[in-house]
Amino acid sequence: MRRAHARAPRLYAALAGLSLAVTAGATLLIPEASAATPAATGYATQNGGTTGGAGGTTVRATTGTQIHQALCGRASSSTPIIIEVEGTINHGNTTKVSGDSCNTAADVIELKQISNVTLVGVGSGAVFDQLGIHVRESSNIVIQNVTVQNVKKSGSPTSNGGDAIGMESDVHNVWVDHVSLIASGGESAGYDGLFDLKANTQYVTLSYSTLRNSGRGGLINSSDSDLTSSYVTFHHNLYQNIDSRAPLLRGGTAHMYNNHYLSLNESGINSRAGAKAKVDNNYFEDSKDVLGTFYTDLAGYWQVSGNVFDNVTWSAAGDENNPAGPDPVSNTTVSIPYSYTLDQASCVPSIVSRTAGAGTGLAVSDGSCTATTPTPTSTATPTTTPTATPTATATSGTNLSIGAGSDGSSKADGTSYGNVRDGDTATYWSPSGSTGSVSIKWSAATAVSKAVIKETSAGAGRIGSWQLLNADTGAVLASGSGAGTISFGSVSLKKLTFSITGSSGVPQVAEFETYA
Repeated sequence: MRRAHARAPRLYAALAGLSLAVTAGATLLIPEASAATPAATGYATQNGGTTGGAGGTTVRATTGTQIHQALCGRASSSTPIIIEVEGTINHGNTTKVSGDSCNTAADVIELKQISNVTLVGVGSGAVFDQLGIHVRESSNIVIQNVTVQNVKKSGSPTSNGGDAIGMESDVHNVWVDHVSLIASGGESAGYDGLFDLKANTQYVTLSYSTLRNSGRGGLINSSDSDLTSSYVTFHHNLYQNIDSRAPLLRGGTAHMYNNHYLSLNESGINSRAGAKAKVDNNYFEDSKDVLGTFYTDLAGYWQVSGNVFDNVTWSAAGDENNPAGPDPVSNTTVSIPYSYTLDQASCVPSIVSRTAGAGTGLAVSDGSCTATTPTPTSTATPTTTPTATPTATATSGTNLSIGAGSDGSSKADGTSYGNVRDGDTATYWSPSGSTGSVSIKWSAATAVSKAVIKETSAGAGRIGSWQLLNADTGAVLASGSGAGTISFGSVSLKKLTFSITGSSGVPQVAEFETYA
C-alpha cells in the first residue's frame, strides 16, 4: 500500500516548517485531559504487573518542587501515591527536596530508589519544559499524559543528560503512556535521546505516545557491553522526523506493533548485538533503512509480519550495514508472553493520529481501528481529594500553632515562616514567588481537624488555589481557593502543610492557625 507523499527533508531543515515545531522554552497548549487511567499493556504487564500508585493518596502538583515534596512526604519510599500534574514544570520551579522516602535532585524530575508511583497530567495539561524525567533504581512506575520537550545535555539549561525520559540501573515495571516527547534537533544542537533505557531496565511499555524532531529516538542498552535491559513493548506510537534509533536495540527482546514511523531520515529499528525484535503490523512511511543492523558488524535479529512499507528506501548491504529490506523477511522467532490485539497496518496512521500523545483523553484503539476512551480499572482509580470552601466563621478553642514549629518551601525577603504562628496579623510569610508552601510542625503527633488561613489586609484576596496536606504521608486533606477556615476529618500528624498552587499576586499569609 502506498500513499502520495513527498520525501521528508532531513531533520534540521524540517524543523522550521513542521506544524508542531517547538521553540526551546515555549509552552505547548494541551486540551483538557482526563485522569482516568486504563490498565497497562505489553511487557509492563509481566513480572508482577505495573499499577503505579493505584490505591494510594492523590496529590496535585503544579511545580517540580511539589512533585518532589509529594514523593518525600510519603511514609516510606514504597507508599503508593498518584501525583496529578498541571501546568509548566521547568528549571525555575524544580528544586531538590530531602526526606526518608525520596532521593531527588534539582533541575530534573528524579524518580530514584522509589516504587508505586503514578505521574499523570491532568486539567489543561502538564508540560515538562527543558526538564527531563529520570527513573533510577525504581519499580512499578506509571508516567502518563505529559509532554516533555527540549531537554538538553549541552548548552543551557541542561537536564537528565539530554534525555526526555531516561531509565537506568535496576529499573523494572514501568509503563509510559500517552506522552509527547519532543526535541528541536540532534546531538550537535545539544539533544540526546527521547526515550533511553539502560543498565538492567526491564519490563517496560511505551504506548500511545509521540516522539518527534530528534536526532535520536531512543535506545535499549547504552553500549555493546551493556546488554542487560530487555523486554520492552512499543505500540501505537508515532515516530516522526527522527534521524535514527527508533529504537536502537542492543541485546534483549523488544516487541513493536501498530506504530507509525514517518520520516526516519537515516535508520529506524536498529537490532544489533544479538537483540531480537518482533515487528508486527507497523506502517513505515517516507523513510530510509527502517529495520536492520546498522553501524556495526554485531548482528541482531527480527521477526516480521503484516507491515506496510510506503515510500521506504534501502541502502546496500556492507560490512557494518545489514538492512532488512527491500523485502524484509524474518531471521528469528520471538515468543510473546502477553495477549494483544493487532490493528490492520493499513489503518495505523489514522488510529495513531487519533490516540497518540498527551491531551488525547487517553483514547486507545479497540483493536478494529476505532478510537475509544477506556474506563478506569478498579485498581487504578485515584483516591478522590476533598474540596473545602473556606469560611469566615469565628473559631474557638486553642490555636495549636502557637508554640509549634514551622518551615516551608521558600520565603521572600523580610518575611519569616515563624510569622504565621505568632498570633500577630501585622507580620506575615510570603513565598519567593507567586506559589509556595508553609507548614506547622509539632514534636509529637497532634490531632487536628481545622485550619484557619488569614491574609494581611494589604494581601487580601491574593491566595488562589491551594491544598492542605498531611506532610507525614503526603495525603491531601482538603483543597480549594481563597483564605478562611478549612475543616476536615480529624487526623493525628506531626506536620501540616498549606500549599498555595495559584494566586493573583505574591501571597501574604499572616496566620496559619490550627485547631483540634
